[in-house]
Amino acid sequence: MRPSPFHASLSRRETMKLGAIAAVGMAFGASACASASDGANETAANQAAGAPASGLAPITKAIPSTGERIPVIGLGTNQYSVESEEELAQLQQVLEAMAQQGGKVIDTARGYGRAEEVIGTLLQRMSKRSDFFISTKTSIRGDFGDPDTEVQTALDRLKVDMIDLLLIHNLHGTDALMPALIRAKEAGKLRYIGMSTSTDAQYEEQMAGMRKYPLDFIQVDYSIANRSAADAIIPLAQERKMAVMVNMPFGGRRDAQTTTFGRVSGKPLPDWAKDIDATSWAQIFLKYVVSHPGVTVAIPGTTQVRHIIDNQGAGRGRLPDAAMRAEMERYWDSI
Repeated sequence: MRPSPFHASLSRRETMKLGAIAAVGMAFGASACASASDGANETAANQAAGAPASGLAPITKAIPSTGERIPVIGLGTNQYSVESEEELAQLQQVLEAMAQQGGKVIDTARGYGRAEEVIGTLLQRMSKRSDFFISTKTSIRGDFGDPDTEVQTALDRLKVDMIDLLLIHNLHGTDALMPALIRAKEAGKLRYIGMSTSTDAQYEEQMAGMRKYPLDFIQVDYSIANRSAADAIIPLAQERKMAVMVNMPFGGRRDAQTTTFGRVSGKPLPDWAKDIDATSWAQIFLKYVVSHPGVTVAIPGTTQVRHIIDNQGAGRGRLPDAAMRAEMERYWDSI
């Protein structure tokens, strides 16, 4: 997963504030969690944060290779390379809130600075390793003369004896690393293996790898603003019975023209949001992504408790059906 779209010229927080102003008096549009006043009671704050309705269980999907079910909304950690105890404490609150909301999947990578080590430290402090599904990625540098060290380094940095999922990051060193991943899976050090990309330019190479290797997962970019993965790579994953983990579910990186929150700045939620139990733009975008039949889990990145609660709300209630997905696409293309 690449740098979060929250760092675009219009941040998610700013967009949520503007959306709240535009939505005064409407039944929906309560996405302005960041603008809740200090005097608001806890219930109101939770509603503003897009907290899921009580009694609705998290939506899960099956990993095709085993049938194991995981919640459809996870967490990306490309902004988790922190040092201070204050920063660590804040991120621990995010993980704890995620677990309380029923979330489970955490995605990290060697290329995210200290993020792997931070996740390992936090899970160790929380004593909740078994509550989470941990995905990480191999290095994006090096000649991989000793590929087995890639697996061991990930284990050491995460402070675990077994990793749920290890992905070859952006296809770097695929042929050199894949035999080591297969061996590690056979030895019980990895539960699942796969490959990742976040750019259309690598789709053909990724699909070649999907046909060549016994992958459990792929990771790919996909959003309502960036739908090209649905043309071939996600259908191939369905054909090959591979789980699909989606990075960048909120669209582009720093370009406001392709960032989903930038495009809807100041706009109230559409009337049809209530038909899919969405109470924020983030939930609309995430519900669109995970409602694709071939998508298993999306991993939006955040370092904020209010955003993890909002995001996890997308994994409850109703998801768009095919007709609603088409309507959502028409709406997006018209703005």
